Parts: sequence; structure tokens; C-alpha cells
Amino acid sequence: MSLEQRWDLYQEHGYRADQPIGADPLDQFYAALLAFGHQDLARAAELARQAAAGDPDDRVFTEAAAYLNRVAGQGKHSVYVSGDAFAAFIGGGGNVPLYAATSAALRAAYDEYERLDVLDIGVGNGHALLPALTPTINRLGVVEPSAALLAELHARLDASGRSREAFAGTAQEFAHHDNGGWTIMQATYSLHSIPPDERPGLLRRLRDLGQRLLIVEFDVPEFTAMYDPARVRDILGRYERGLAEYTDDGGLVAQGFLMPVLLGYFDQTAARTTYEQPIAAWADLVRAAGFTAVEVRPLYDYWWATACLVTGSG
Repeated sequence: MSLEQRWDLYQEHGYRADQPIGADPLDQFYAALLAFGHQDLARAAELARQAAAGDPDDRVFTEAAAYLNRVAGQGKHSVYVSGDAFAAFIGGGGNVPLYAATSAALRAAYDEYERLDVLDIGVGNGHALLPALTPTINRLGVVEPSAALLAELHARLDASGRSREAFAGTAQEFAHHDNGGWTIMQATYSLHSIPPDERPGLLRRLRDLGQRLLIVEFDVPEFTAMYDPARVRDILGRYERGLAEYTDDGGLVAQGFLMPVLLGYFDQTAARTTYEQPIAAWADLVRAAGFTAVEVRPLYDYWWATACLVTGSG
């Protein structure tokens, strides 16, 4: 049975565990994703095991089978993303040149000014910001809702002797209270966490708070349905490339980060925390908010998608 046929059956009849599964590993894995999404965890693990046995060279199948076997035995929450795995992920593979390119783009923007005030929205622990900082920055503002990441950022800025104004909250909360005056406002890989219906208002407010906006996000395709076969094939292909960048860590990144995230794309019970979209949609939002001279340029061809910089003037 093709993925399209199984998708048609699913749309017509919903999830049914008694539907026959053929010998094609991709069909078996697709059925595993449906089972996982409907909390039929034992069946998801068995179908993923069959897919991996049928195509042992497909690392997505083999890693997912190992992960789902643990989920079936221990539950999803016991085997979700680990801090060590995320640290290894962000500090290795394509993330190294990705963040180098991102920091270089920020620094190039700063270098266009003799003196400037910089605001970083969703700064995290400063992975992109810190390497870009220049002595010409008069005032540095950082916005981060995660207390743990903000504490790490404070420690790193203290070590460098850099002063800052920190806001421990969301971008929406910050924009409501801030008085503006920023030369550059930037958001690197953070605005996709803002629900789509809240983006226009936030961007309009940012237009009033500063002179220039820099957004870095991934240029992802847009799919409307969770189990659309085109979406499934697209995600599996991307993760095959991503897994290839982490082969010598004993499965730390695969099992502790990449597999939980991949399966999360097909989990109907998980609260959604990211809303990625094509980079053209980001540029359209920036224009609609009233920014002018909006430009888009690619920064790095990352395994998940090409990272792009969107700039606009307030």
C-alpha cells in the first residue's frame, strides 16, 4: 500500500490498528507514526522495528525503532529530550557553521554603525549573540522567558564584563512595556515560537521600538496536515541528513534529542511550541508590519532547512 493510499484511508476512517500493513519499510514506518500519534505505543514500536528490519541502512528507521521501544516500555516523558544530548547537538555537526554564519551576519550589521543599541529577542544562552558583540554597542538588551537559559547568559556576560538590560519574559510582554530607542532589534531562531496570530501585532510594536529589525529563521516548506505523505517524506529525508552529522557519540544526540523531536512532529497529544513557515512568509509579515527596505538572504544551507536573514527598516 502506498503512503497516499494509507493517508486516504486514514482521512476516511481515522486510525485503525486492524488495517493490513505490507512489507514496504516506508509503509510500515508511516503506520508506526500513525500509531504513535494515537498513543498506540506498543504497535508503533513493533511497526518501526519491522521497518528497521526491512531497511537496516535507513538510520531514521533504526534510531526511531530503538527510541519507540524505550517509549513503549518507559513512557514518553521518561525518554524525552535530555540536556546533555541537546548540548552535544547544538555544539556539533552543522550547528557549528550555522551559528558561525549567524553570528557573522549579526556582527556585520553592527559594524555598519559607529555606536548602536542592540536588543536580542529570545536570546537563549547567547549562542548566536555573544560571538557577534562589538565594543561599539552602547546598550544591550536581552529578552528570554527561560529562567535557566537567562541565568546561563548572565554568567557568560558577567565573565566578559558586558553590561545589559535583561527582561525575563516573553517577547509580547516585553514589547508591551518597553520604551524603545533600539538601533537594531534581532531575533535568531526564536520568533517561530510565537503563535502565528500574535506575530503581526508583535512586529508592528517592534516597528515602533527601533530602527532596524533582523530575523533569522529556517526556510521550511509549508504543509497543512500532520500526516500528509509529502510532509512525512520531507521530514524523514531531512532527518536522514541530520543524523548523518552525529555518528560517533553512541546515539546520544539521536536518542536524546533528534528522535524525540522527530516523533514530536506526529504526536497529537503534545502541545505545539513551534510554528515554522517559509521565509517568504516572514518577509511578508515584516513588510505588513510597516518595515521598509525588506531584504532576504540565505546564511547557511543547514540539514533541516536553509537558514535565512530577513532585514527591515523601521
